[in-house]
Amino acid sequence: MASQREIRRRIAAVKNIKQITRAMQFVAASKLKRAQDATLSARPYSQKIDELLADLAVVIGPEDHPLLARRESGKRLIVLITSDRGLAGPFNTNTFRFAAQETTENSGDLSVVTVGRKGRDAMRRSRVPMEAHFEGFGDRPTFGDVLPLARLITDDYLAGTYSRVDIVFSQFVSTLTQRPALDHLLPIEPASDTEGIPGNQFIFEPNPGAVLEQLLPRYIAARLFQAVLESKASEESSRMVAMRNATDNAEDLIQDYTLAYNKVRQANITREMIEIASGAQAR
Repeated sequence: MASQREIRRRIAAVKNIKQITRAMQFVAASKLKRAQDATLSARPYSQKIDELLADLAVVIGPEDHPLLARRESGKRLIVLITSDRGLAGPFNTNTFRFAAQETTENSGDLSVVTVGRKGRDAMRRSRVPMEAHFEGFGDRPTFGDVLPLARLITDDYLAGTYSRVDIVFSQFVSTLTQRPALDHLLPIEPASDTEGIPGNQFIFEPNPGAVLEQLLPRYIAARLFQAVLESKASEESSRMVAMRNATDNAEDLIQDYTLAYNKVRQANITREMIEIASGAQAR
């Protein structure tokens, strides 16, 4: 059994860890509120642009723009969005497993573009070909942050490098629930659950190609930005829950160590009393 001094050291160490995890919990909670508000505020814009594409799908086709065209052959690209930092519970692990399952079930020529250092490290360990890597976009990602990523993906798709592009990220459902998801990005397909305006009710100025030239790149950037926001809210939510659980576990461990300390202390007192009584009798 450990000595009193050793148990006191363990209690002090666990108390220090408890202070750190509690502080990290409060920091994650404050960041979660900001990330959650940003995610929920951006969702209506993403939904409206999906509705707009569904409306335009009535009168446009794959021949109107290359980003709408399907390709029978070519490489598949997966954009994997994770975090730069750890200590976020199962957030990154669940996303890795989902991406690994997707690549295993759909074998073929594919590569990835990673957003976040954790995803980059996981893909390197798995020896999956990486086309590019982007550092995380910080605690307050902006629409301008994803434009280089959107431009890279769009240019490579137009050049015929890829036949399909998907996004793998963690969708924010609630504070306690984050769900890995796959979002199809290219070729652009209007949402099937969104009804378009019936009939040919659009007049394009100057022509459909010019309108789509401005709309579709914006649509791709908006989808990527929404995925980044969802992932950020999921990260902070998972980190807050993980740090709260760590704080609770530290409290339980302190109680166990305190109980063990009292038992050792009582045993030492009892032994000393027996030794004193034995010495008195010997005289």
